[in-house]
Amino acid sequence: MKTHLIDEAAKVIGNKQQLINMVSKRLRELSAGSRPMIEVDFQMGLADIALAEIAAGKLTAEFLNEGGDSFAAA
Repeated sequence: MKTHLIDEAAKVIGNKQQLINMVSKRLRELSAGSRPMIEVDFQMGLADIALAEIAAGKLTAEFLNEGGDSFAAA
């Protein structure tokens, strides 16, 4: 994972736990075959792609109800 991507994504999603959950969910989606929503560099791992998508505003977090959260493409 590239440190600068973590820093950029943390500026968009201030809550660290929420950021971890978003990256984790997006990693599963990418591993299952979802296409990246950003232009990908050949040196990027799946975690880098997820973080870059968040930093670019391609993913947002929506809270549906108490304790339930959902992540959606922007």
